[in-house]
Amino acid sequence: MSTTTSGAAEVELAIGGMTCASCAARVEKKLNRMDGVEATVNYATEKARVTFREDISVADLIATVEATGYTAREPEPVRPAAEPGGAPAAEEADDLRPLRQRLTTAVVLAVPVIAMAMVPALQFTYWQWLSLTLAAPVVTYAAWPFHRAAWTNARHGAATMDTLISVGTAAAFLWSLWALFFGSAGTPGMTHPFELTIARSDGAGNIYLEAAAGVTAFILAGRYFEARSKRRAGAALKALLELGAKEVTVLRGAREVLVPVAELKAGDRFLVRPGEKIATDGKVVEGSSAVDASMLTGESVPVEVGVGDGVTGATLNAGGRLVVEATRVGADTQLARMAKLVEDAQNGKAAAQRLADRISGVFVPVVIALALGTLGFWLGNGAGLTAAFTAAVAVLIIACPCALGLATPTALMVGTGRGAQLGILIKGPEVLESTRKVDTIVLDKTGTVTTGRMTLLAVHTAEGTAATDVLRLAGALEHSSEHPIAQAVAAGAAARVGTLPAPEDFANVPGLGVQGVVDGHAVLVGREQLLAEWVMSLPDDLRRAKETAEAAGRTAIAVAWDGEARAVLEVADAVKETSPEAIRRLRALGLTPVLLTGDNRAVAEAVAAEVGIEPEHVIAEVLPQDKVDVVKRLQGEGRSVAMVGDGVNDAAALAQADLGLAMGTGTDAAIEAGDLTLVRGDLRVAADAIRLARRTLGTIRSNLFWAFAYNVAALPLAAAGLLNPMIAGAAMAFSSVFVVGNSLRLRGFQAADR
Repeated sequence: MSTTTSGAAEVELAIGGMTCASCAARVEKKLNRMDGVEATVNYATEKARVTFREDISVADLIATVEATGYTAREPEPVRPAAEPGGAPAAEEADDLRPLRQRLTTAVVLAVPVIAMAMVPALQFTYWQWLSLTLAAPVVTYAAWPFHRAAWTNARHGAATMDTLISVGTAAAFLWSLWALFFGSAGTPGMTHPFELTIARSDGAGNIYLEAAAGVTAFILAGRYFEARSKRRAGAALKALLELGAKEVTVLRGAREVLVPVAELKAGDRFLVRPGEKIATDGKVVEGSSAVDASMLTGESVPVEVGVGDGVTGATLNAGGRLVVEATRVGADTQLARMAKLVEDAQNGKAAAQRLADRISGVFVPVVIALALGTLGFWLGNGAGLTAAFTAAVAVLIIACPCALGLATPTALMVGTGRGAQLGILIKGPEVLESTRKVDTIVLDKTGTVTTGRMTLLAVHTAEGTAATDVLRLAGALEHSSEHPIAQAVAAGAAARVGTLPAPEDFANVPGLGVQGVVDGHAVLVGREQLLAEWVMSLPDDLRRAKETAEAAGRTAIAVAWDGEARAVLEVADAVKETSPEAIRRLRALGLTPVLLTGDNRAVAEAVAAEVGIEPEHVIAEVLPQDKVDVVKRLQGEGRSVAMVGDGVNDAAALAQADLGLAMGTGTDAAIEAGDLTLVRGDLRVAADAIRLARRTLGTIRSNLFWAFAYNVAALPLAAAGLLNPMIAGAAMAFSSVFVVGNSLRLRGFQAADR
């Protein structure tokens, strides 16, 4: 998909073949070397955003990427699965099929190879030849992506984890081939005795097929689970587009015609019945209603609309019948623009460099230099060509870290498993790096700090009026209305007084409230203007209660019956009981909480005061598309920002933030855009999530240290020519056992409230 702006064009390319963050940096560097080209490449989303002069073609850009050793193409536009042409879920799953096939092959064939090498009782007469037969497909077919990436890296003078895997497994396999065909390892009855003696040998009787096969299987497993989580990067866009209506009732003269939304054109008039989603952005030309726009705007109070008012696609018609004239369709709608914001934020979000690659970038050249030095030393000391090569290859073999393949996936598997038990879902290892640096946490108000639904909070009665009478009569009348505020009153009344009577007469007064007869009383419930039409006014105490409620950002509803004003009801989006405690826990983690909302400032400051957030950390009346700008501004001030949200209006900000935490009780778009999902919708879990993510990251770091440390400790033995297969196997086994055991400690992580 490409666009053109004043002398410059912009294109987004899907990049294939990247295996680590350094690959993305290499592609970016190559593109930026082209005259008139500016590019950013994101490893996490596998996309490049390129701005270029109009005299440069997209084909030139693709050719440059391909010359670097990767593939590039213009990505398909994101379409919901239900739309004609949308890819079915089964087709999307095929992206992982090649990697899954390689992993399955590696695991099935590597397990018997490792078992035969480590258990002398399984070493029958020709076991070494069976090991070769089983290991060959693992080292060639299953490990092919590592060899291909290592070759690409070598051509550009770089070394990554792939280089280490490729060099180590190839060295182990090729040496085993030499020992089997030209050494004594192929002799019938050859065994690897279970002894850890340190003695110099020429290596002709040693094979290391279990090292080559085992490392490949372990690291492929880690890559598969990472790829599976990374594939979800585009799911936020699909979830956003799925929110819109799929079909719309268009008015063609006097006829009502049901058509797919894709066929809707600007200027068409369409019908929206109560409970239906508004198909696209437009202007009301007939009718009035309350529109629930909380998903898109974050405003907890439904918006009253009438003739001439604008409405937004994907919002919910909560009241009467509307006829809307479409003003924007397709990519021009607010929903589509929000999807674009999410995509931009995901592309711009710097993926955390993988720790293993950073270490490998230094470790690989050192190991290769040590292997060459070992070869030269023994040749110079007259040890003979075979002994010198044995020592040099042993250095490469022991440097290939079996445990390194386990370091990240085991910690992540245990950490995510424990997180799931506590209501926390961690998407992938790249998420964890951000949790260490986060110092500011931005909290969406509606549905995150508050319940996200209107609730009856207080009843103020005139002198001589019982609250139960107010609730029974007002609740009965409001129960017949579809308005969200009316439903909040009805639910609150029913919870407090039990069964509500049925009204004998009911009428909706558009924009003002409802009126009717309940138990023989003529009842009015709604705005103060409704009472004024019946020549009634609020007494001083009720007027003060109304003004106080409105000053706090709550909705005040007047109740009158039999010609007299009797009560004022307060309705608002209530603060969750757990939110104040959650704010205290977030502060204890060194985070500064910031409240961000589309609601008015009075509502925002009232909520902030209730949960313990200072007024200077309240950002109110923010449009959905501006939330991402608030996060960018905070990042521009040098802060590392976490964002907690639950609505469509939060999706772009969640993707832009250094760490996005989505409430699992929210929309799919928010959940897909977030890095961590809080299943229970309890803000206290956000503090637990950050603690768990930091603990998991610490475990991965210690795993990586020990995965290398065990192998580094054995390097002097290898360089001295004293390495036998059992020491190599033991070093790998001990490092693997340590890594798994260290990861299992995460199972003891406890939530703060348990």
